[in-house]
Amino acid sequence: MRVDAQVLKGHLDVLLLATLGDGPRHGYAIKEALRDGSDGRFDLPTGTVYPALHRLERAGLISGSWSVVDGRRRRSYQLTADGRRKLAGERAIGASSHRLSPGCWSRSHGRPRPDRRLPGRARSASATRRGRGVGGRPGGDSR
Repeated sequence: MRVDAQVLKGHLDVLLLATLGDGPRHGYAIKEALRDGSDGRFDLPTGTVYPALHRLERAGLISGSWSVVDGRRRRSYQLTADGRRKLAGERAIGASSHRLSPGCWSRSHGRPRPDRRLPGRARSASATRRGRGVGGRPGGDSR
């Protein structure tokens, strides 16, 4: 299952920084590490990864350098001191928010848990207080 782009919005930079946390990598290796480390959920197009890497480099969070490997030029990236601080701060925020609300995050996928009620089966306030759904039956079933 691939992750929707909207889910990644605002998190891509941190994912890229985390991928570089173990050491320098060239651009395509970063893309592969994201895909492999997420069991294919973060299989991002190069048109998403490379502009984000350039943005992080302009922000001073990563630095890039060119090398030639097997006759091909590659740009490798690594965290700067500012990038390491940013990554450490983001990890601390993630850890503290998980401690504050551990029940609202699925342990298997890191996504919010879906509402257990089905759409169209809204409960009235009085039915909710009594533990009954619409129609007076438990669970919101009116049949």
